[in-house]
Amino acid sequence: MGSVESGVSPNFSLNRSQLPAVADRVAALTLRRFPDLVIPYHSRWRHFEAGGLDRKAEMDALMAGRSVAEQARARFDLTVVSVLLDAGAGPSWTYKESPSGQTLQRSEGLGVASFRAFLAGTFSSTPGDPLRADAASLQRVDASVLRTVFQSGSDNPMVGLEGRASLLSRLGQAMEREAGRSGLQARPGLIFDRLTEHGTQDSVAAVAVLGEVLRSLAPIWPSGSNVQGLAGGDVWPHRWAGSEVGSAAEPGALRTTDRTTEGWVPFHKLSQWMSYSLLEPLQWAGVTVTGLDALTGLPEYRNGGLLLDGGVIVPRDPRLLSRTWKPRDEFIIEWRALTVMLLDELAVLVRARLGKTAEELPLACILEGGTWAAGREIAKELRPDGAPPLRIESDGTVF
Repeated sequence: MGSVESGVSPNFSLNRSQLPAVADRVAALTLRRFPDLVIPYHSRWRHFEAGGLDRKAEMDALMAGRSVAEQARARFDLTVVSVLLDAGAGPSWTYKESPSGQTLQRSEGLGVASFRAFLAGTFSSTPGDPLRADAASLQRVDASVLRTVFQSGSDNPMVGLEGRASLLSRLGQAMEREAGRSGLQARPGLIFDRLTEHGTQDSVAAVAVLGEVLRSLAPIWPSGSNVQGLAGGDVWPHRWAGSEVGSAAEPGALRTTDRTTEGWVPFHKLSQWMSYSLLEPLQWAGVTVTGLDALTGLPEYRNGGLLLDGGVIVPRDPRLLSRTWKPRDEFIIEWRALTVMLLDELAVLVRARLGKTAEELPLACILEGGTWAAGREIAKELRPDGAPPLRIESDGTVF
């Protein structure tokens, strides 16, 4: 951020005078959505609530009689698979849910479609137990399977089916390898067993959740950076990352004290989104999650779009927003880094407006309350189709 505030960056400037207005918007929207300020985490589980339906209760009824640990494994299976399927669907795609008759789009549609597929046993190869995602079945997922899951066809096109199918297949391979090393079941639910020592540990740090997600899923990412010979995933080079442009003590400067990763900016957006989405399944299993604010805000279209549309992050040349970018482009890396840093500043202002402390309103709740919804709201106000303010060409493993 020092390079931006000192005027060195050719990509962006900052207009912090707009930050209070953005905080006003987020606080007002949070109060409209959650008048009692009882705000859940920003999580895939919110999409399972689309249209006001409690689909979790439906799944819970189907799991009645199972042990707490086995219910947690099933929820981990669902969460991991569903998050990996949550890439952009395209502007015209819709999903019609047969039990409710609801027609859904975007993330809500993707979430409900994957939920229905999970309950139907699409990801299970275990006879008599549809509520699981095991390695053998995941490795058989291809574009035709997902076409059915998402009701996609020539009259209802969805982008990126092949990429999503490849990701699930690679997930199956990774879970098979992990199970071979540990003796655990070959399914994403093994992450629950690792974190809780087979359900015997009653407290887990949020950063440990992210660490386990990063470790277990590192082999599945088909794109991203290679850092010192290792697959880094959503980690990207920036010429000022780790440098001391501007004041060394400047809040939010792009710096790192680890010289081995100087020059790299770690985002891990999808992994952090998954980690946020696994917090509730842990808590439902009786596990206390500590250190919630050790995770960062999510640098993606809606949070980052809010700061662009709100006039806080200002492109040096407005024409740059009309281009289509790639995740590795410096323009996008810098926008995302600014988003992560400014979300922390925005959180302080939002809490002040709502009269809450950081303990009472952690970042995971501000995102849900919150910044993600405000990003979607302002996009609809400014563009008829509600599209984000910039375009990024992605294979679904970053955005």
